[in-house]
Amino acid sequence: MITMLQTAEQLRQGLTTPDELIESALAAAKNSEHVFISILEQRAINDAEASTRRWHRGAQLSAFDGIPYAVKDLLDVAGSRTTAGSITRVDAPIAVEDAAVIAALTALGMIPLGKTNLTEFAYSGLGLNPHFGTPTCDLVVGERRVPGGSSSGSAIAVQQGIVNSAIGTDTAGSIRIPAAFNGLVGYKASTGRYSMEGVHPLAITLDSLGAFAHTVADCVALDAAMRGFKDTVTRAANLSGLRFVVDEGVMSDPALQPAVQQNLVWMMERLRVTGAQVEYRPMVAIARTRELIARAGWLGAIEAWRLLGPIVEGPQGSRMDSRVRARLRSAKKIDSATEDRIRHLRVELMSAIERELDGAILVMPTVKHVAPPMAPLENDDALFAAINLETLSLTMIGSLLDMPGVAIPSGKDCIGYATSTLFSTTRGGDDQLLGACLAIESTLLATGLRT
Repeated sequence: MITMLQTAEQLRQGLTTPDELIESALAAAKNSEHVFISILEQRAINDAEASTRRWHRGAQLSAFDGIPYAVKDLLDVAGSRTTAGSITRVDAPIAVEDAAVIAALTALGMIPLGKTNLTEFAYSGLGLNPHFGTPTCDLVVGERRVPGGSSSGSAIAVQQGIVNSAIGTDTAGSIRIPAAFNGLVGYKASTGRYSMEGVHPLAITLDSLGAFAHTVADCVALDAAMRGFKDTVTRAANLSGLRFVVDEGVMSDPALQPAVQQNLVWMMERLRVTGAQVEYRPMVAIARTRELIARAGWLGAIEAWRLLGPIVEGPQGSRMDSRVRARLRSAKKIDSATEDRIRHLRVELMSAIERELDGAILVMPTVKHVAPPMAPLENDDALFAAINLETLSLTMIGSLLDMPGVAIPSGKDCIGYATSTLFSTTRGGDDQLLGACLAIESTLLATGLRT
């Protein structure tokens, strides 16, 4: 595993060139299965040649000039089509401009390698796509497992080492879930952290961007670059000054798999013995949020139906993934009074969680279970719907409350599948969260948990 920061150091020392990086990444991308919907080969080659010339002249645009990354096919990249993972968009107009975050990375010399696969219209937490295939982790232990969604291709591109970082979107868990299932770090930002210009919407209130990488440090570096900064401004916090609250309500959920729970507890013990304050207690605001979603419905579904309903009920609807179509239709019956109630309570709960945490970092499992087997989900729509909802159930909380979150690998189960712990703060607390997670990563590396 070579990280983005290590690649930058190799470039600085002259141990590699952008041309070599792109040649290797393109070969790996072409050899992969279902990871990319389109590969931006000519742009990547041209950009790498220009970057190599800049390095030879000592005129590189940044430390990351020439490093390839992958882009979820929900973001515009000039000269390519944004399919949103849907066969209904295979004839969509070619983008004439890069999305704002892509333009920011290009200004620093980073190179988009290709547009990655995703659940159709980014509307599932499992990552299956019947139109473009489903990418899977190459560390197979027994039967094939789902990659997590919706940002499946971005996660697998990093997991397989095709690139060392990738961009995804997250509306209900679409970065955090595939990060959890594939042993990656996944960072979901607060909704206002990046410009959403050039990003195909799903639910505008909840849509956010973020990053996949093997390390928190890489996610922090990519976050800075996505905002146009040459240098990382976030620094690791002092662990002894951090307070963590583990939600006992979630930890007592009978659906929580033992390995997920045990690995989280062991992880928090490592942080506690090295100076952090760790508290286990029920979080009232979290319990209320879970109840609101279960009883009233999902705000993201309401907004997604408003956007995609005309496609579902139009002549193209029959071409869509039937599982996505059915889930979208289920939101049609949610009336405006219920929507108003959800929005009102959302504001109240966002204030409540801020008071309840009082500056502490919330800790929960990212997902209650490890990646489930794929075959049964492909063959049973009712099972798919049930497992999909269970998979999304914890990440939806942070999405509704606009909490930035970082999913960090916590270990594996007895078979060898990855487990993950989710660290979150309140809206707009991204810098605090990333600084804390840098400290967490440093501590876990020192104590031997992260390898």
